[in-house]
Amino acid sequence: MREIVLDTETTGLDAAGGDRLVEIACLELVNHLPTGRSFQRYLNPEREVSKGAADVHGLTTEFLADQPRFAEIVDEFLAFIGDAPLVIHNAEFDMGFLNAELSRCGRPLLPPERATDTLLIARQKFPGAQASLDALCRRFAIDNSARTKHGALLDSELLAEVYLELVGGRQVGLDLVMQPSATAAVSVSQRIARPPRPHAPTAEEQAAHAAFLTKLKDPIWTA
Repeated sequence: MREIVLDTETTGLDAAGGDRLVEIACLELVNHLPTGRSFQRYLNPEREVSKGAADVHGLTTEFLADQPRFAEIVDEFLAFIGDAPLVIHNAEFDMGFLNAELSRCGRPLLPPERATDTLLIARQKFPGAQASLDALCRRFAIDNSARTKHGALLDSELLAEVYLELVGGRQVGLDLVMQPSATAAVSVSQRIARPPRPHAPTAEEQAAHAAFLTKLKDPIWTA
């Protein structure tokens, strides 16, 4: 099963109000485990990065000015994700920004049901507990010490580990029961039919039993 863990960074919080993507990263999973294939691009948002956003991810307007625009990498991005399900933390946020960018390019939008939201999974699994990516890393003892700033690729790598824990832990995909090989020879033992064993007492056994009963007082077996 192929899935894509996805994360983005943006100029602000309001996709409908004109905020844009500044980074997008994707990590390929097969059977919930990373394959080593990834996709990451910084993007020129064609607008200023808000101070609040820059404080979170550290990407400045000046640095992003020399990066490609989303329209220039959209084909590469869509080819990488293919038709695989998307695994996203707080999917509504990222999907809103992705679809805003796709709309500007005249491309079909990504349907909401294509995304698996790990934030919702965590809230259902641990009601009332903190469900941020950092909180989940602490819960599952995942090392996130390198996360001094938000970065889409690092966050995707951490999210892949969190997702594995959320869907069943590090033994997901491991079958602890040995399955027979399709090519293994099957040995069938041939049983030899045996004649039935006699269960009726012999004459000697009956005589011994009668002699034993004579030694008992009022034996019920002779009644």
